Amino acid sequence: MQNLAQTLNKFLNIFLQSKCPLCQRATEAEFCQYCQRQLLSCKFTNSSYLWQGELPVFAWGVYGGAIKRAIAALKYDRQPQIALPLGYWLGEAWLKSPISQTTKKLIVVPIPLHDSKLKQRGYNQAELLAQSFCKFTGLALQDGLERVRATEAQFGLSQSQRQENLAEAFRLSKKLKVQSSNAVLLLDDIYTTGATVKSATQTLQQQGIQVYGLVAIATSKVNSN
Repeated sequence: MQNLAQTLNKFLNIFLQSKCPLCQRATEAEFCQYCQRQLLSCKFTNSSYLWQGELPVFAWGVYGGAIKRAIAALKYDRQPQIALPLGYWLGEAWLKSPISQTTKKLIVVPIPLHDSKLKQRGYNQAELLAQSFCKFTGLALQDGLERVRATEAQFGLSQSQRQENLAEAFRLSKKLKVQSSNAVLLLDDIYTTGATVKSATQTLQQQGIQVYGLVAIATSKVNSN
């Protein structure tokens, strides 16, 4: 009788498991063990190697392989649960980095989507990542920016076309509450040419708001470490 009960429990556990969004294997977590290993292999040993210049960037991993597929599933395949582990991994790496130590009280502001894209997708992937990131790090989260222009997709555009595409694309949200002791930490899913975050940074700086830098899950910039 006990063996029968154990068999039934094993069967129910398999039945109740969800499917991994990357490979469709049964899993009790957001990713199966195989895909999680593939994802973790994308992590940089030094996530702060781009933390320099006018726009410091902290990126968890390289944009390719499993991470590229995970971000695509998050954005285009209606898999919002993917943001939870990715945001946690980003938060964990951030807290382990010396650059997380600052006298400024950081406010995390996700890069927004235009209302038309938000309605189409149903959620802003950067906001979901920021929620997970802030839950892990304890940092404050604010919807500090609004996207006022429905810009074209950046893929395939030149650097100058990207900058023109994003000119005056953002404005400050009335929800943003910033004091002189605060600095904004922008958050996005991918960092490529930097045109998007530069436009967002300019919008904040024009209002006298300090931008500490950007955190992102992945970057296409080659790691030089």
